[in-house]
Amino acid sequence: MNDILIGKGEKPVHLLAKYGNRHGLVAGATGTGKTISLIVLAEGFSRLGVPVFMADVKGDIAGLALAGVASEKIQQRVAQIGMEGYTSEASPVVLWDLYGKSGHPVRTTVSEVGPSLLGRILDLNDTQTGMLEIAFKLADDRGLLLLDLDDLRALLGFVADNRKDISTQYGLVSTQSVAAVQRALLSLEREGGEALFGEPALELGDLMRTDLSGLGVINVLAADQLILKPRLYSSFLLWLLSELFENLPEVGDLDKPRLVFFFDEAHLLFNDVPPALRQKVEQVVRLIRSKGVGVYFCSQFPDDVPEEILGQLGNRIQHALRAYTPRDQKAGRTAAETFVANPKLNVAEVISQLGVGEALVSTLQEKGVPMPVERTLICPPRCRIGAITPEERTAVRGRSPVGGKYDSRVNRESAYEILSRRTVPADEPVAQPDRTQQEQKPEKGGGLGDLLWGTTRRQGMVETMAKQAARTVGSQIGRQILRGVLGGILGGSRRW
Repeated sequence: MNDILIGKGEKPVHLLAKYGNRHGLVAGATGTGKTISLIVLAEGFSRLGVPVFMADVKGDIAGLALAGVASEKIQQRVAQIGMEGYTSEASPVVLWDLYGKSGHPVRTTVSEVGPSLLGRILDLNDTQTGMLEIAFKLADDRGLLLLDLDDLRALLGFVADNRKDISTQYGLVSTQSVAAVQRALLSLEREGGEALFGEPALELGDLMRTDLSGLGVINVLAADQLILKPRLYSSFLLWLLSELFENLPEVGDLDKPRLVFFFDEAHLLFNDVPPALRQKVEQVVRLIRSKGVGVYFCSQFPDDVPEEILGQLGNRIQHALRAYTPRDQKAGRTAAETFVANPKLNVAEVISQLGVGEALVSTLQEKGVPMPVERTLICPPRCRIGAITPEERTAVRGRSPVGGKYDSRVNRESAYEILSRRTVPADEPVAQPDRTQQEQKPEKGGGLGDLLWGTTRRQGMVETMAKQAARTVGSQIGRQILRGVLGGILGGSRRW
């Protein structure tokens, strides 16, 4: 098997595995069947042995973990399409949740997110983001690990206390900017966003697994609560996409993708995005296919995705658009113009007449040529259609291969602990940090000016930090080497 059966028009419509990394778009009005199309694609890639990552915005994607029920309606659709060997079955699923409630916790470190993307999450202005850049540069230069929000708060407190010296070396730091960032951190904590930052941090290899039978694991991120914080949702997925781009090696064109990444509610990614960031997202989408990753955007309207990116999406599934408003009519015309014309179809007319479970489909065929658009009856999924119960979710989570790795938070020595200690004598060596899990952080203490600015003590500290930094790079040289293509805009740093 080297393709995915999407449905049937005048003839069966397939997505070829070797063009799965040429990206795609699933669009359509609410209630027209976009979720079913996403599930059919996810099941298809999994059966090809391709791991998948997707966000579950409404809570019904998790049904992939359980076998469906072959109702009379589904059997009728199966016969209509001519699906040979159709059986109800579950897919291998790992559940994730940024808040750690409906799946394994997803964490990264403050250092890896970087100042620019963190500034977007916190909704900071340019001046405040610039101050954050200074704080991160200071941490890089002094070997301070920024793992969680406690570390960042401690660093901001140090910057405020020593702003005159820091302003001389790095640029002007105002107490107003520091205070604004601290208030934004409080707001993020109030929304539960602090759960994203800490260790153990997510390792990309754990998203790229296959099970013992060779099926690709489908990673489902619970996003029903996360979507209520649109900036946090879109920034997290953008960070994850940038990590894949920076860390995966070039592999060229493969027989099938190494990973497929579904970006639901894609319009949130491009709302209020600075032009420079949009250009970088375009660059990532254009280049990440050579690393074996396919990106599939899902949104209501095709023009929710900028034209520069829309032009790179070779596989299209367009569900119905209702022409109720001028916005709807414009979106319908946009969709019609992006398909390869089919003389037998008036796309602009048909797009408003499609029923639930029908779509206009065009995929890349041999030699990468897009097929003329087909009015397609979409295949039924093999899994359960709809949400799963809390008990079923617990059972799925219990058989996960990564639960023991991520479910317990680890708190090792980092910037908070170092900046919380009182100044030590110049001739006293820096203690080797305890690498075991620390249950509590020490109470905040006095300043650390001598230790941080003193040459001899700073070198000792950097040495110690370098030994313990298994993932987060502490030294200035290490960070300069490992900051990726998106470093200047997203502030991301690579992990090995």
